[in-house]
Amino acid sequence: MPNPSQTCLHFCHRLLAAALLLAAWPGLTGSSRAAESADTNSARPNIVWIFVEDMNGWYGCYGDDTVPTPHLDRLAARGMRFDRAYMPAGVCSACRSAIALGAMQTSLGVHNHRSSRGRTPGEVIHLPEGVKTVYEQLRDQGYYVISSQGKNDFNFEFELDDLYDDLLSAKMGYGGPDWRKRKKDQPFFAQIQLLGGKNSGRFQGAPSKASKSKDAGPFTDVSQVEIAPYYPDIAVIRNEYAHHYDTIRQTDDEVGRIMQGLKEDGLLENTVVFFWTDHGMRLYRHKQWVYDGSVRVPLIIAGPGIQAGSVREDLVSGIDITAATLALAGAPAPAWSEGQDLLAKDFHRDYVISARDRCDFTIDKVRAVTTPRYRYLRNFLTDRPFMQPQYRDGRPELEIPRQLAKEGKLTPAQAAVWSPVRVPEEFYDLENDPHEIHNLADNPAHRKELQRHRDILAQWIKETGDQGQQPESIASLEGVLKQWKDRCTNPEYDKVRAAVGK
Repeated sequence: MPNPSQTCLHFCHRLLAAALLLAAWPGLTGSSRAAESADTNSARPNIVWIFVEDMNGWYGCYGDDTVPTPHLDRLAARGMRFDRAYMPAGVCSACRSAIALGAMQTSLGVHNHRSSRGRTPGEVIHLPEGVKTVYEQLRDQGYYVISSQGKNDFNFEFELDDLYDDLLSAKMGYGGPDWRKRKKDQPFFAQIQLLGGKNSGRFQGAPSKASKSKDAGPFTDVSQVEIAPYYPDIAVIRNEYAHHYDTIRQTDDEVGRIMQGLKEDGLLENTVVFFWTDHGMRLYRHKQWVYDGSVRVPLIIAGPGIQAGSVREDLVSGIDITAATLALAGAPAPAWSEGQDLLAKDFHRDYVISARDRCDFTIDKVRAVTTPRYRYLRNFLTDRPFMQPQYRDGRPELEIPRQLAKEGKLTPAQAAVWSPVRVPEEFYDLENDPHEIHNLADNPAHRKELQRHRDILAQWIKETGDQGQQPESIASLEGVLKQWKDRCTNPEYDKVRAAVGK
């Protein structure tokens, strides 16, 4: 992984502009942190990010009434609901790294999941000199910045004290009004991170059970869930769906407590609340992939200046959340930013990009282009199957469908991901095929649109200097090998073993 002196040349002009901006804008110097007047501070809104893990938007406000979601529905009614929000990646660390920086993870070399973890001396990724996270930029603007403990899942080196003024008292949740610790009239930014789909599913108002073991069934009626056609309709998949609905109800309860805390402190009228999830649920073809089930997420924004009950159907990217947050805080867009202020009147995207790279020990390279009607996927590593060895191996929700595939008991749509052959391109008409099960890449009727999407991706790779086009370094993969050992079966690890003598 390149250090600052090895950063791609296309960043030089951005960083030079950033240096000039730092010199010309006193609000960006470290010495000016929290130095603005109380009058200026009080004029700017507080900002709350409710950042949720592993969850699809199966809520009432999005048209799914399988379980009640009154607090999320109320939040959407107070503000703006986005129907076409897409994350830059389908896995947490790559997604969170991109949003922390307001730029695609592939542009800054922080795209491989759980990299720069210090497992070996050489496994370190430094951001280019001058590049700061959104948290640091908000502090530079005088904001009191706090975040949940336990989820600083970034693929680059950082110091907690540089990012935040304080950590929330609750780990991965809301434990009370920590914003009260700020100075008088100082605006605050709170990143409240929720476990979402990783939760137990114990929500307020759940049926009375003395204890709910891991082996107990979900509270949601498994007969009421609707299974996507790319999954076999079997008990283990139904249980996964039902449990996910349980976690949605639990998350809805947590959102209600956060909003109540803001209300009790009289902050609702001057606080903009963002709610979104980092990617979809834990089942295969959702989490870690770049299909709709993974990268298309719920996004709700409510607060002063946001039109109540409004709905947006235009394309937005997760990195646009960062740009909008900085704009609300009165911070200039940094030179490295690739996000756009999604609350600006002139906001527009013709497409969004999502990327899949190494996830844990599984080395992959997929790029997805989403336009208003189509999704184009480029699978670069066609020498390996869709369903490579992965962290889910051994779990019944993966192994039972795998066995059914071997026995030829799956439909073509369900069997597609179990194919030993990976096609280089996938092209889906989202308007007529929202589940992405009919690949149109070889359909002559869609040849023109397919070529247009190929060109979009090629131009994006060139313009952004997509660092995922280069193999991951031996030093970085050595850390992966140290953790995962024999589970590292991709051919790239042969070079690592030869280099380090393992």
